[in-house]
Amino acid sequence: MPQSKLGFILAIVVLACIFLGMRVYEVDLPLWQLLTGKNVLDPALLHLEGEFVESNLGAAQESDGSLTVRMIAQQYVFVPRCVVVPAGVPVRLRITSADAVHKLSFTGMDLTVKAVPGAVSETRRVFSAVGDFAMPCHEFCGPGHYAMRSELKVIPRDQFPALAPGERKDCAAH
Repeated sequence: MPQSKLGFILAIVVLACIFLGMRVYEVDLPLWQLLTGKNVLDPALLHLEGEFVESNLGAAQESDGSLTVRMIAQQYVFVPRCVVVPAGVPVRLRITSADAVHKLSFTGMDLTVKAVPGAVSETRRVFSAVGDFAMPCHEFCGPGHYAMRSELKVIPRDQFPALAPGERKDCAAH
């Protein structure tokens, strides 16, 4: 086989491996977790038992001062519809889906999180800028997809401790 043909074939194989690797990492990490049995949940029971029960959704303060935000994506809403977090504090976002694949994005930020039924997706972030940020779904999930959105409200750090847990899900109160 001529050297140029071998180089061409090798280049195609390398590019295919890079593309496949990007797709597995970027798109299918929650699916991989589901297939390997890590973080597996029953989508039908999310609101009834375990980490994602209704009373546990939203922002919860951890003992080290960081926050854990738990959300559920379902056609055509994110629960909770609003998340209030303090600026400058590490936030761990954990999200799952009750029905279909959804992608939570943060307007004005380079951050998206894919929610897959039966799997938990997690990302960590420090939100430094105070403000209101739309969180629309960027994965087509059906005819009501266009209206599927939530809101992130980042408030000054010193105001957050005074909020009751229910107030951490109410953007209108701030």
